[in-house]
Amino acid sequence: MTTFKLNEQVPDFTLPSVTGEQITFSDTKGSDEWQLIIYFRGSWCPVCQEELEDIESSISYFEKHNIRVTAISHDNKNDLQKLIDDKGLSFSILMDEDYSFLEAYGVHRHTNDAPYEDHGDHGEPAYFLTDENGKLLYQQRQTSPFGRPHVNELRKIIKYIRKNLT
Repeated sequence: MTTFKLNEQVPDFTLPSVTGEQITFSDTKGSDEWQLIIYFRGSWCPVCQEELEDIESSISYFEKHNIRVTAISHDNKNDLQKLIDDKGLSFSILMDEDYSFLEAYGVHRHTNDAPYEDHGDHGEPAYFLTDENGKLLYQQRQTSPFGRPHVNELRKIIKYIRKNLT
């Protein structure tokens, strides 16, 4: 399994967005923005839906603190577009169609041969916070839909890291 150390450069990636553009991580670096990358199970997951709604309700916090939020899932384009429309999501949602991000970032993959059935093959929640140069500041990977940090915890983590970097 891929592991990253804090302050290590995370891998570059290029993924299609739900809107059809190709987004390359390295093209978004270099400004003063940090990146919060959230891998989520899929549009069918009620816990993910709630989490993404909570992120959206705090989007002004992230923008105020120069943090670009990007969510990634293996789910299909039509279902993700419906999720965006139904929940009014304004941040980028990318599609990890071939699990390339999942593999490069060591996100847990729940496969069909897992010990329990859970909506088939999909990635589990994971979180990566990077600085403006793509160096890792925080990471968390889950093996189930539960135990992920709530948006309030993410805000505390960001505040804590910023305080300790100065």
